[in-house]
Amino acid sequence: MSFLSLLAALVLGYYRPESQPDWLRNIYRPYAAWLEQNFNDGRKQHGMLAWIVAVLLPVIIVGVAYIALYRANTVLGALLSVAILYFVLRVGRFGHMPERISSKLRENKLDEARTLLEEWQGGDAHTYDAAHIAKVGIESTLRHAHYDLFAPIFWFFLLGPAGALLYRLAYLVKVEWADKHDGFGDFPLQAFDWLDWLPARFTAASFAVVGDFEDAVYCWRTQAAAWPNEAQGIILASGAGALGVRLGETLPAQGVLEYRPELGMGDDADADYLQSATGLVWRVLVVMMGLLLLLTFAHWLGN
Repeated sequence: MSFLSLLAALVLGYYRPESQPDWLRNIYRPYAAWLEQNFNDGRKQHGMLAWIVAVLLPVIIVGVAYIALYRANTVLGALLSVAILYFVLRVGRFGHMPERISSKLRENKLDEARTLLEEWQGGDAHTYDAAHIAKVGIESTLRHAHYDLFAPIFWFFLLGPAGALLYRLAYLVKVEWADKHDGFGDFPLQAFDWLDWLPARFTAASFAVVGDFEDAVYCWRTQAAAWPNEAQGIILASGAGALGVRLGETLPAQGVLEYRPELGMGDDADADYLQSATGLVWRVLVVMMGLLLLLTFAHWLGN
């Protein structure tokens, strides 16, 4: 049932995306803000307590409900799993937009490509040329594939739908409380790093397996540590090496040059590489689904 639930959620998410860009975050943000307002006194212990209420409590409730429903009726349990995965996995986040941006770059419609990139990522892209747009688009595709797909699926493999929800809520709390530089914000950041440690390496390894393995591993080992965020460095370096494209490097931002470490090796980014990045993500997804299908067959045969 796990394979069918995940497949159904992916198909629904791709062909019937949510009407709002991030429905789960929109309904979760007021709850996170209320907890921060009532728990934050600048101490790490209270940040830990708020994280437990914000993340663990909903996950435990959903996990217990799923187990009870699944034992009562397998179909109803599977439907609940599909519903949870539908709101956790954001297939449209990386699928449609990179294709639209790549198409505009091929048509040399840079203004429209910049507008799409700003709509997708936020920020200001009006100073970007075609190579910058493609580069940032590739980096965004790889990041969103990890945070919105592969990492939640990894935890779904381990803990079922409650695992996917655990990762997603931990990510949302980290984002919502990211500007809390006192002790309150320390534990949510640390907790997410713990939850993301294995999935980040799983994603990077998956990019290497379906792409240029040797270059992906080389870039991972030699370049990832220079990136400000370790997990993102591992993912982007491996993805860039797997694609054979250069990412990172300087980027014009609000009238100044933003220095970023070099990632990857090979050619400059362009519309074709942006399209290839989407293809890389789909290949990883197919491999993951195939692995889950094999595990499902093995479970059936074992019974």
